[in-house]
Amino acid sequence: MTGIQALERISPDLPMRTGQIQSIEFEYARHGTQTLLGGFNVATGIINGLIQETRTEPDFVESIKYLIDKNPGGKVYHFIADQLNTHKSESLVRFVADYCGDTQDLGIKGKSGILKSMQTREDYLMTADRSIVFHYTPKHASWMNQIEIWFGILMRKVIKRGNFISKDDLRNKIFKFMNYFNETMAKPFKWTYKGKALTA
Repeated sequence: MTGIQALERISPDLPMRTGQIQSIEFEYARHGTQTLLGGFNVATGIINGLIQETRTEPDFVESIKYLIDKNPGGKVYHFIADQLNTHKSESLVRFVADYCGDTQDLGIKGKSGILKSMQTREDYLMTADRSIVFHYTPKHASWMNQIEIWFGILMRKVIKRGNFISKDDLRNKIFKFMNYFNETMAKPFKWTYKGKALTA
């Protein structure tokens, strides 16, 4: 999940000429932000996602439902997420319990049971004997989450030099790139680090 600003350049870019690099206007008008709630399939490299106005607990739960609907027939869905509090929310626990047919008492948020604390909710969501299992990256290790690699690709290919006249324009260009990526570029990312000690 990442927030993206719809920025419109005040003046057009000046093209590259002999002996001169391309000039990109640094002044811009802001047209608001959008939140991309993306899901990257680590086995296929396919990206799916929703673009919302906000990034609240219900937005994240909606994105999980969307990803499950886009990939029907899975026996077990594994989601890799970072440590953001919306990834361990009461709403998410209730959705997972409902989806998996778990009828036990979940308790009361902040007081008792599974819902008592963020840690108890995380423990519940990570339980491997359910059809939805969450895996959380360690704190300060978002680089391990492959969706972050894809967000970097989106930034370089679309956002960095982009010119967006509205939030709808931003949303349309992101979806267009997602479709293009899935049709022409999608493949699993392969780690290249071999586990050797880093040296200066």
